[in-house]
Amino acid sequence: MKFSGKLFAALAIAFSGGAMSAAHAAAGGEVVTNPGAASGKHFDPKGTLPSKFTIELRKGISATLPFEDKRDFDEAKKGFIAEPPYKKIMADAGHVAWDMASYQWLLQGKDFQSIHPSLQRQAVLNMAYGLYEVLPGKIYQVRGYDLANISFIKGDTGWIIFDPLTAKETARAALEFINEKLGKRPVVGVVYSHSHVDHFGGVRGVVDEADVASGKVMVIAPERFLQEAIAENVFAGNAMSRRTQWQYAVLLQRGPFGHVDQAIGKNVANGNTGLIPPNRIVTEDFEEITLDGVKMVFQNAPDSEAPVQMNTYFPDWKALWAAEIITGTIHNIYTLRGAQVRNALNWSKEINEALYKFGQEAEVMFASHSWPRWGNDRIQEVMRAQRDAYANLNNQSLHYANRGVTINEIHNVYEVPKSLQQQWAVRSYHGDVRNNTRGVINRFLGHYDGNPTNLIPLSPKDSAPLYVEMMGGSPNIIAKGQELIAQGKYLHATEILDKLVFAEPQNQDARRLLADAFEQLGYQAESTSVRNSFLQGAFELRNGLPGGLPPRSTGPDVVRAMSTEQWLDFVAISMDPKRADGMRFTINLVTPDNGEQFVVEMSNATLTTIKDFQAPKPDLTVKVDRADLNQVMMGQASFDDLIAAGKAKFCGDRAGFDQLRSILVPFTPDFEILPGTARKQQVAAPKPFEVRDLVNPLIGD
Repeated sequence: MKFSGKLFAALAIAFSGGAMSAAHAAAGGEVVTNPGAASGKHFDPKGTLPSKFTIELRKGISATLPFEDKRDFDEAKKGFIAEPPYKKIMADAGHVAWDMASYQWLLQGKDFQSIHPSLQRQAVLNMAYGLYEVLPGKIYQVRGYDLANISFIKGDTGWIIFDPLTAKETARAALEFINEKLGKRPVVGVVYSHSHVDHFGGVRGVVDEADVASGKVMVIAPERFLQEAIAENVFAGNAMSRRTQWQYAVLLQRGPFGHVDQAIGKNVANGNTGLIPPNRIVTEDFEEITLDGVKMVFQNAPDSEAPVQMNTYFPDWKALWAAEIITGTIHNIYTLRGAQVRNALNWSKEINEALYKFGQEAEVMFASHSWPRWGNDRIQEVMRAQRDAYANLNNQSLHYANRGVTINEIHNVYEVPKSLQQQWAVRSYHGDVRNNTRGVINRFLGHYDGNPTNLIPLSPKDSAPLYVEMMGGSPNIIAKGQELIAQGKYLHATEILDKLVFAEPQNQDARRLLADAFEQLGYQAESTSVRNSFLQGAFELRNGLPGGLPPRSTGPDVVRAMSTEQWLDFVAISMDPKRADGMRFTINLVTPDNGEQFVVEMSNATLTTIKDFQAPKPDLTVKVDRADLNQVMMGQASFDDLIAAGKAKFCGDRAGFDQLRSILVPFTPDFEILPGTARKQQVAAPKPFEVRDLVNPLIGD
């Protein structure tokens, strides 16, 4: 939404390395732009142009969609006040945090054959940039400064900010711009709609933590916000970081043959991410709060786009803030970066509740992504379309599952109702309907399709040689792959070429052909996630992993918000169990400044933790304030440093501790997804016990 969740890269909590300081992007921190984008030049000399089949498919799609419906364009530009004189926003660390100039080629009015026509339409709509009036004298938005919109509610004395973006730098620039155009006003409140980083990460750009602590500024969030802002992607964070690079293609050049859009916005800002804990929690299903003369009714809508989320209604103004529950696209039930499958049915029900609670009278609906809608008829139209799309996805997928259709078949059986196909608000720009149907099946039935053959599948590296042998060797597969590609049967080609690449990772002909098939499938995709994944795959097959690192926007705020128990649990995940065999020790951990205590026990090559207990006869007792432990978690100090400084005490035998430290495996987000793509120079490994890249996959995806 999660970047997705943010994006860019990583919520990997890994004892993986690098300090969690300023973000750094690919190519030394610069946005990956394509100088030839405007002229339609491919950024990769090995790249291919759209095939005749891709062009014909594009024409066919264009003929079936209601391009004559221009209401989205009218709504997207309504209320425009001003555009800033700049296209780039610099990060405090000196690199480019945001660059709208890299997408200006989209505004030429050209039809790019390498972009799905519906996706290109969405990409143009997401080019809105500047200050917009949503409700005269009351509600404003700054759009095009990040993946999300930042909304400003005008109170009696100051601004109430809804969702302060991903990065401090972009949020600060937005506040400065609205103050310049409408007059300077203090920020009196901030609302975090949900637990994805593009909705809270820029908070330090708009408020001072001291003002929150004193109560001068109210920060409002749904119940369990802080827990979920950290917890959703902690344990598989490093894997998510790598997969996020594919879903968001943040290291792919921007242009008609590469990155064109992120469906719910252009991209994710690459600046400093922070987190100030809320001081006002919404706990009721519906809860009214009046702040600075503005009456707000919050609707808790958990277990939808995020584990915790809330809509907001302004009854005096008949204005509905739809957070990320309703956007200008169908969203992810299953997100390709990997996460727990979302509840499509409950998502639909939360929309329905908002429809009947607020939607019967609302005259304007705005959200953290996309553009507002005005007029009650239009609002109800969009709300019903989104409600029905998620409900149909759930119900139809389970209908077919109950008739024997499996997780490996449902995406080829499910059909979006024709009436919904004609509604732009539920097209598959962000979430892909095919992957979403498989997500629904997985949520209810799991990955197993009922065929015992698939109970214990071989690993690709083991099964691929068998397939290659049975197909008569690589020459036969290459010849058939060429034939299928020449026929425009790209998915069929990938089915066999993938086997050859896994069996013979250095076979350049196989890699080239598979990349060619991937590229055409990317050009044909309406979903940014699907497009990006295929195009990133094509790039890595041809060139290996991109140089540099994806943008990271993590910081000490996130580490401080992480519970000690979560950190200890991840220590357990990070250790090599094969090297732990035979180890046995018990450690009591005490953090006096917050009164917490834990037992950490190694037995049976497994590390376990229990909170609020102490072992009567531990091998070692470690006492360290949680404030000082943060330094270890951020890689800014070691336990030995803390001991030397008198900030940590070890009482007993530290042999078990040293054993544990010796078997921690550094996780770095540069592992191969396709064989033979690893770069020679690996990402620097982290220090033992260090937590790295804690947030980004939480982006709203």
